[in-house]
Amino acid sequence: MDYLKAFIVGGLICVVGQILIDKTKLTPARILVTFVVAGVFLQLIGVYQYIVDFAGAGATIPLTGFGYSLAKGAYQGVMEHGGIGIFTGGLTATAGGIAAAIVFGCLIAIIFSSKPKK
Repeated sequence: MDYLKAFIVGGLICVVGQILIDKTKLTPARILVTFVVAGVFLQLIGVYQYIVDFAGAGATIPLTGFGYSLAKGAYQGVMEHGGIGIFTGGLTATAGGIAAAIVFGCLIAIIFSSKPKK
């Protein structure tokens, strides 16, 4: 049942992204930023934690989950270190994902060569 919940919630998040791509003139970069900000906002008002508790990876893997992790990390950083935790908490909470993106991006750039557009 957990797999089904994760699939449904993750799929709904992807459906929203596809609708934004198809029905608006937003660029993919703006849509990605919108998803991260939406995750932060939903965590700020206390809604996203319920979604994570219900769907697990279906809510934490998409980009809204990255925003959720940033907000949650910033909150924990403030609780542990005061004002400086606003800046350090979010980065500490998402350091693994950021490092993985950099490492895998570099590996792909090394393995594959780019070609100019024709």
